[in-house]
Amino acid sequence: MAIRDKLSKGVQPHLEPGETLQSVFPAQSGPSPWLMVLMGVIPYMFIAKYVAIAVTDRRIAVFKASALAPAKPKELLASYPRETRLNRTGGTWGKIELGGTRYWVHRRFKKDAAAADGSAGAAATDTA
Repeated sequence: MAIRDKLSKGVQPHLEPGETLQSVFPAQSGPSPWLMVLMGVIPYMFIAKYVAIAVTDRRIAVFKASALAPAKPKELLASYPRETRLNRTGGTWGKIELGGTRYWVHRRFKKDAAAADGSAGAAATDTA
């Protein structure tokens, strides 16, 4: 089962009734993932904070996850208005910022962040 499918399944119990999931992807906060090259994977796992970002028709939700089980969201950390833009920047590890926190998103999930931004414009016009 693909990571997107596992994340979708893991996020569903945390959604509000009638809320529709549009996109979901893993991310991490903390120091740049490139630091992992210098430190090694194991030490880096203890300083990075792992999250799942779920984009729905109503909001952008950030769920706590773990390094060992990133596809199993545990609790809601933050929620942002659906009109919020992610604006992923960068190459292999792109940055997005939500609520003053920088999150790192791997390029493998670039299209998920872009789809979230694309549907944000549609959500804004639907509510207007």
